[in-house]
Amino acid sequence: MGQVRERRELTLAVLGCAVAGGLALSSSSQPWAEVTVARQPPLPPTAETLTGATAAPLVTACGLLLLAAAVAVVAVRGAGRLVVGLLVALAGGTLAWSGLRGVTGSLDVAAADLGAGVGLGSAEVLSDPVRTWPAVVLVAGVVAVLAGVLVVLRGRAWPGMGRRYERTGAAPGAAPATAAATTRPQSDEDRHQAAWKALDRGEDPTD
Repeated sequence: MGQVRERRELTLAVLGCAVAGGLALSSSSQPWAEVTVARQPPLPPTAETLTGATAAPLVTACGLLLLAAAVAVVAVRGAGRLVVGLLVALAGGTLAWSGLRGVTGSLDVAAADLGAGVGLGSAEVLSDPVRTWPAVVLVAGVVAVLAGVLVVLRGRAWPGMGRRYERTGAAPGAAPATAAATTRPQSDEDRHQAAWKALDRGEDPTD
Protein backbone atom coordinates (compact mmCIF):
# COMPACT_ATOMS: atom_id res chain seq x y z
CA MET A 1 0.00 0.00 0.00
CA GLY A 2 2.88 2.35 0.75
CA GLN A 3 4.34 2.00 -2.74
CA VAL A 4 0.92 2.54 -4.32
CA ARG A 5 0.45 5.72 -2.31
CA GLU A 6 3.91 7.00 -3.25
CA ARG A 7 3.27 6.42 -6.94
CA ARG A 8 -0.08 8.19 -6.73
CA GLU A 9 1.55 11.19 -5.06
CA LEU A 10 4.27 11.24 -7.72
CA THR A 11 1.64 11.11 -10.46
CA LEU A 12 -0.30 13.98 -8.87
CA ALA A 13 2.84 16.11 -8.63
CA VAL A 14 3.81 15.47 -12.25
CA LEU A 15 0.29 16.17 -13.50
CA GLY A 16 0.11 19.32 -11.37
CA CYS A 17 3.33 20.68 -12.87
CA ALA A 18 2.33 19.77 -16.42
CA VAL A 19 -1.20 21.18 -16.16
CA ALA A 20 -0.04 24.41 -14.50
CA GLY A 21 2.71 24.89 -17.08
CA GLY A 22 0.36 24.24 -19.98
CA LEU A 23 -2.26 26.66 -18.65
CA ALA A 24 0.37 29.35 -18.11
CA LEU A 25 1.80 29.04 -21.62
CA SER A 26 -1.60 28.99 -23.32
CA SER A 27 -2.78 32.00 -21.29
CA SER A 28 0.36 34.02 -22.04
CA SER A 29 -0.67 34.34 -25.70
CA GLN A 30 -4.22 35.48 -24.88
CA PRO A 31 -5.46 39.07 -24.31
CA TRP A 32 -5.05 40.39 -20.78
CA ALA A 33 -5.92 44.06 -21.29
CA GLU A 34 -7.47 46.38 -23.84
CA VAL A 35 -5.43 49.58 -23.78
CA THR A 36 -6.51 52.95 -25.17
CA VAL A 37 -3.91 55.68 -25.61
CA ALA A 38 -5.40 59.20 -25.72
CA ARG A 39 -2.76 61.37 -27.36
CA GLN A 40 -2.62 65.14 -27.59
CA PRO A 41 -4.69 66.70 -30.40
CA PRO A 42 -4.61 66.60 -33.32
CA LEU A 43 -3.31 63.05 -32.90
CA PRO A 44 -6.12 60.47 -32.76
CA PRO A 45 -6.33 57.90 -29.94
CA THR A 46 -4.91 54.46 -30.49
CA ALA A 47 -6.01 51.12 -29.11
CA GLU A 48 -3.99 47.99 -28.53
CA THR A 49 -4.51 44.58 -26.99
CA LEU A 50 -1.88 43.40 -24.55
CA THR A 51 -1.28 39.69 -24.26
CA GLY A 52 -0.15 37.96 -21.11
CA ALA A 53 3.41 37.71 -22.44
CA THR A 54 3.50 41.52 -22.74
CA ALA A 55 1.57 42.45 -19.61
CA ALA A 56 3.22 39.81 -17.37
CA PRO A 57 6.45 38.52 -18.99
CA LEU A 58 7.23 36.09 -16.17
CA VAL A 59 4.17 33.98 -17.01
CA THR A 60 5.82 32.43 -20.07
CA ALA A 61 9.07 31.71 -18.23
CA CYS A 62 7.23 30.08 -15.33
CA GLY A 63 5.18 27.97 -17.71
CA LEU A 64 8.31 26.60 -19.37
CA LEU A 65 9.91 25.95 -15.99
CA LEU A 66 6.90 23.96 -14.80
CA LEU A 67 6.85 21.78 -17.90
CA ALA A 68 10.53 21.01 -17.39
CA ALA A 69 9.88 20.32 -13.70
CA ALA A 70 7.26 17.71 -14.60
CA VAL A 71 10.07 15.64 -16.12
CA ALA A 72 12.66 16.54 -13.49
CA VAL A 73 10.46 15.33 -10.62
CA VAL A 74 10.63 11.82 -12.05
CA ALA A 75 14.27 11.96 -13.16
CA VAL A 76 15.90 13.12 -9.90
CA ARG A 77 15.86 11.93 -6.30
CA GLY A 78 16.86 13.06 -2.85
CA ALA A 79 18.09 16.63 -2.49
CA GLY A 80 17.64 17.25 -6.23
CA ARG A 81 13.93 16.53 -5.95
CA LEU A 82 13.69 18.91 -2.99
CA VAL A 83 15.23 21.69 -5.11
CA VAL A 84 12.79 20.96 -7.92
CA GLY A 85 9.88 21.18 -5.47
CA LEU A 86 11.05 24.57 -4.21
CA LEU A 87 11.37 25.89 -7.77
CA VAL A 88 7.88 24.63 -8.62
CA ALA A 89 6.41 26.35 -5.57
CA LEU A 90 8.27 29.58 -6.42
CA ALA A 91 7.05 29.50 -10.02
CA GLY A 92 3.52 28.85 -8.79
CA GLY A 93 3.68 31.82 -6.45
CA THR A 94 4.87 34.04 -9.30
CA LEU A 95 2.02 32.85 -11.52
CA ALA A 96 -0.54 33.40 -8.78
CA TRP A 97 0.73 36.94 -8.18
CA SER A 98 0.70 37.79 -11.89
CA GLY A 99 -2.78 36.34 -12.33
CA LEU A 100 -4.09 38.22 -9.30
CA ARG A 101 -2.76 41.50 -10.65
CA GLY A 102 -4.45 40.83 -13.97
CA VAL A 103 -7.77 39.94 -12.35
CA THR A 104 -7.79 43.06 -10.16
CA GLY A 105 -6.70 45.33 -13.04
CA SER A 106 -3.51 46.41 -11.28
CA LEU A 107 -1.09 45.54 -14.09
CA ASP A 108 1.55 48.19 -14.65
CA VAL A 109 0.78 49.18 -18.23
CA ALA A 110 3.44 51.70 -19.24
CA ALA A 111 3.44 53.75 -22.43
CA ALA A 112 6.81 52.24 -23.32
CA ASP A 113 5.10 48.84 -23.72
CA LEU A 114 2.81 50.16 -26.44
CA GLY A 115 5.40 50.90 -29.08
CA ALA A 116 7.17 54.06 -30.19
CA GLY A 117 4.25 55.91 -31.70
CA VAL A 118 4.27 59.68 -32.08
CA GLY A 119 2.98 61.52 -29.02
CA LEU A 120 3.09 58.60 -26.57
CA GLY A 121 5.41 60.45 -24.23
CA SER A 122 2.60 62.77 -23.11
CA ALA A 123 -0.33 60.41 -23.69
CA GLU A 124 -2.98 59.23 -21.25
CA VAL A 125 -3.10 55.45 -21.06
CA LEU A 126 -6.42 53.82 -20.15
CA SER A 127 -6.51 50.08 -19.47
CA ASP A 128 -9.54 47.83 -19.53
CA PRO A 129 -8.54 44.42 -18.08
CA VAL A 130 -9.64 41.13 -19.61
CA ARG A 131 -10.02 38.98 -16.50
CA THR A 132 -10.61 35.53 -17.97
CA TRP A 133 -7.04 34.57 -18.80
CA PRO A 134 -5.43 36.14 -15.75
CA ALA A 135 -7.89 34.08 -13.68
CA VAL A 136 -6.67 30.94 -15.48
CA VAL A 137 -3.09 31.86 -14.58
CA LEU A 138 -4.14 32.43 -10.98
CA VAL A 139 -5.58 28.91 -10.86
CA ALA A 140 -2.43 27.53 -12.51
CA GLY A 141 -0.33 29.24 -9.86
CA VAL A 142 -2.33 27.70 -7.03
CA VAL A 143 -2.02 24.23 -8.62
CA ALA A 144 1.74 24.68 -9.03
CA VAL A 145 2.18 25.80 -5.42
CA LEU A 146 0.30 22.73 -4.18
CA ALA A 147 2.39 20.47 -6.43
CA GLY A 148 5.61 22.08 -5.21
CA VAL A 149 4.65 21.70 -1.55
CA LEU A 150 3.77 18.04 -2.18
CA VAL A 151 7.19 17.44 -3.77
CA VAL A 152 9.01 19.15 -0.89
CA LEU A 153 7.13 17.27 1.84
CA ARG A 154 6.82 13.83 0.26
CA GLY A 155 9.19 13.70 -2.69
CA ARG A 156 12.09 11.95 -0.94
CA ALA A 157 10.03 8.78 -0.51
CA TRP A 158 8.90 8.54 -4.13
CA PRO A 159 10.42 6.12 -6.65
CA GLY A 160 12.62 7.51 -9.39
CA MET A 161 13.23 6.71 -13.02
CA GLY A 162 14.39 3.13 -13.54
CA ARG A 163 13.78 1.97 -9.97
CA ARG A 164 11.47 -0.82 -11.06
CA TYR A 165 14.41 -2.44 -12.85
CA GLU A 166 16.68 -2.55 -9.81
CA ARG A 167 15.30 -5.82 -8.39
CA THR A 168 15.21 -7.64 -11.69
CA GLY A 169 18.98 -7.67 -12.19
CA ALA A 170 21.30 -10.27 -10.70
CA ALA A 171 22.93 -9.57 -7.37
CA PRO A 172 26.51 -8.21 -7.47
CA GLY A 173 29.01 -11.04 -7.82
CA ALA A 174 26.38 -13.65 -8.61
CA ALA A 175 27.05 -15.88 -11.61
CA PRO A 176 24.41 -16.00 -14.35
CA ALA A 177 22.10 -19.01 -14.36
CA THR A 178 23.46 -20.24 -17.71
CA ALA A 179 27.03 -20.07 -16.47
CA ALA A 180 26.10 -22.05 -13.35
CA ALA A 181 24.46 -24.68 -15.50
CA THR A 182 27.53 -25.12 -17.69
CA THR A 183 29.89 -25.54 -14.71
CA ARG A 184 27.78 -28.40 -13.24
CA PRO A 185 29.48 -31.80 -13.69
CA GLN A 186 28.01 -33.76 -16.59
CA SER A 187 26.14 -36.96 -15.83
CA ASP A 188 25.91 -40.06 -18.03
CA GLU A 189 22.50 -38.89 -19.24
CA ASP A 190 23.96 -35.53 -20.24
CA ARG A 191 26.68 -37.23 -22.24
CA HIS A 192 24.17 -39.50 -24.00
CA GLN A 193 22.01 -36.51 -24.93
CA ALA A 194 25.06 -34.66 -26.23
CA ALA A 195 25.98 -37.66 -28.38
CA TRP A 196 22.50 -37.89 -29.91
CA LYS A 197 22.50 -34.15 -30.64
CA ALA A 198 25.87 -34.51 -32.36
CA LEU A 199 24.49 -37.33 -34.53
CA ASP A 200 21.51 -35.17 -35.45
CA ARG A 201 23.90 -32.48 -36.64
CA GLY A 202 25.80 -35.05 -38.73
CA GLU A 203 28.86 -35.10 -36.47
CA ASP A 204 30.79 -38.09 -35.14
CA PRO A 205 30.47 -38.09 -31.35
CA THR A 206 33.59 -40.25 -30.97
CA ASP A 207 35.87 -37.51 -32.37
